[in-house]
Formats: sequence, structure tokens, C-alpha cells
Amino acid sequence: MAWEGVKSRKFRFVLNLVGILIGCAAVTGLISMTQGLSDNVGGQLQILGPQTIIVIPGNMRNMQGISSSSPLTWKDINTISKVENIDLVTPIIANKIGQFNVKGTTYTTTVYGVTEEYAVINTSTEIAQGRNLVRSDSGVAIIGANIAQPLNKDSPLLELGSRINFEATVKGVKKTITLRVIGILTKTGGSFGANLDDGIAIALNDAEQFYELNGQYSYIMAKAESIDLVNQAAKAIKDKMGKTVSVFTYDTARAQINNVLGTIGAVLGGIAAISLIVAGVGIINTMTVSVMERTKEIGTLKALGAKSRDILLMFLSESVLTGFVGGAIGAALGIVLSAGIGQIIGMQISPSLLLSVEVVGFAVLTSVLSGLYPAWRASNLSPVEALRHE
Repeated sequence: MAWEGVKSRKFRFVLNLVGILIGCAAVTGLISMTQGLSDNVGGQLQILGPQTIIVIPGNMRNMQGISSSSPLTWKDINTISKVENIDLVTPIIANKIGQFNVKGTTYTTTVYGVTEEYAVINTSTEIAQGRNLVRSDSGVAIIGANIAQPLNKDSPLLELGSRINFEATVKGVKKTITLRVIGILTKTGGSFGANLDDGIAIALNDAEQFYELNGQYSYIMAKAESIDLVNQAAKAIKDKMGKTVSVFTYDTARAQINNVLGTIGAVLGGIAAISLIVAGVGIINTMTVSVMERTKEIGTLKALGAKSRDILLMFLSESVLTGFVGGAIGAALGIVLSAGIGQIIGMQISPSLLLSVEVVGFAVLTSVLSGLYPAWRASNLSPVEALRHE
């Protein structure tokens, strides 16, 4: 009877369906994208390895920003290297911008200056061709996979032995440095402080002189002697440093990022849930009107022996049907839309069957709660008064 009632009022059913559908699509899509972002960040952090410790100048709270602080120097490197349970320490100069020209086309990229220890600590720096930096290197570069062969190119742009005339504006003056490619990295994705695929690594001394940094570094990367000693070593570094710094391990960085992403997910989910509430208000409205229009039908059913609970269940069944169909279509639409958006912006999404089931269940619950009052009102109509109603 509920199905027949829905079929006979298709337009009203579709209107209710659209309200539920939009809310469910928004919830599913936004949460899938947030989860995908979380997985992506987690994958990038995993690249660092469980023994890695990152020291950044300034105080970063909940990944929301860094307060001003004096930059890191060789004095800080020496301090960290003397901390118990620390195996290796290396400074990094990161996120410097410049351009190079190949065959008449100018490419903009990031440059990061590192030492030979960087490849030992950061296990993501796998060499596909050539070799890593050594201490005596100068005027050389290790390029990312996308620098060697951009995504829109069918053939390599740069190869081992290629010369790069790298230009950048430093303190208002345009400078040029010639670099010889000695290594090409395996495609890895982003990493802490540098996008390895789209970046160029040069010797730390070259970066320091070219960008006139006078012994100032973006951050320091250290490696603990074992996984079990990472947290203990990180705490010791924090205690030893005589300035305000932020110290991160994989676990602490992951916890802070999860906290931020959890907040983002909750806000986005809350915004999407509001549309479900709005849809619920629409269901209350349309079902209340439906009860008024079907008063005579309800009276006839009661006169033929239908009990109040039969009438109640009939109207609630229509609500369940609306919620289930709208929720299922909305969940599927949300996954499709988020996958499309993820494809456009280059981010992988993480939809799940459990999320879809939860969204459908929430849609059904919203519809039932919305239809409860109209159904109760219909079930309590007097058959005599209902049959008399025109």
C-alpha cells in the first residue's frame, strides 16, 4: 500500500527524494574526500620512515601555523647531534623557487639543498638512474621524475649528464647557477618539506651560497638509533634546544594532522547534515499535506477494519521508502561526484561501504522521524469524521 501510495503521487515523492538525495550525496562525497586527503597525507608521512625526527623553527600548534622564531643554524645541528639516541643529523634548505629553460620553454620548479645524509634518513629518495650526492659534490643536481619527463611530454626532457642553467631572484638580484644532472629519482610523490617528483635537489653548500642564507636552514632532519627510541630522542631534542622549535616524529605529525582533518571532516559533515535536516522539514510538510488530502481514504480504510497501527505503519513505510531510495541514490551519487572532483584535482578519494550504509541509515532515520508526526496524526483520525471530510 505504501508503494502504491508513492506511485500515485510521483511528483511529491520525487521532491522528497531530491531533498534526501542532495544531503546524502554531500555527506558521502565530502567525507570520502576528507578520508582520501587523510590517507594521502598519511602516505606522504610514511615515506619519512618511523625513525625520522623533524625539527622546525617556531612553535606550531595543531598544524595551524608557526610563530616567529630565529632560524636554525649549525649550532642547532651540533646540539641535536649530541642528543642521546640520535644516529644521523642533516640540515635542509627547502622550498626555494627558480626557473630553467629547455628548448625555448621555461619551467618553474622548487629547489632544496641537502647533504649526502638526507638520502640515508629520507628513504623516499630512491635513485632510478645515476647516483646520490656525496660530500665533495658541487654544481650537480638530482632531479625528480616529473622534471626528467613532465607529465605532458612523451619523451624525456632531461637525462643524466644534462646541463641546467637555473635562474632565481635573490634579494632583488637575478642569479644563475649551472647544474649537471647526476641522478634521477623514482616517482614517489610529496615528502616533508619538498615535492620530490617536481623538485631539484642540489648540494647544501651550493644552495646556501646561491640563495645567500648565511648558515640558516629551513629545518633539520634527524634519525633515531631505533624505532623504540624515537619518542625519547624527540623529547630530548625539545628539551635541549635553547629556542622555540617544533619537533615532529611520524606519530606526532600523524596525530596532529588527524586532529585537523577530523575537525575539517566534522565541519563538512555537519554542513552536509544540515541539508538532510532541511530535507526532513520538507518531508514533514509534504506528508502532513498528504494526510489532509487522504483523510477520506484513511476513513474508508478504518471503516473496513484497518487498525490505527496499520495506518501508522502505512505512512511510516512511505517515509522509510523515501529515505532508503533517496539515501542509496545520494550515496552512490556522492561517491561518483567525489571521484570526479578527485580526478580533476589529482587527489585519490577513499569511499567505503560502511560510510554508504551509514548514510543510507541516517537518511532512513531522518525520513522516519520526519514522517512520525504526520503518520501519528493520520492513525488517530476518527473514521466517522474522516468519511464525512470533503
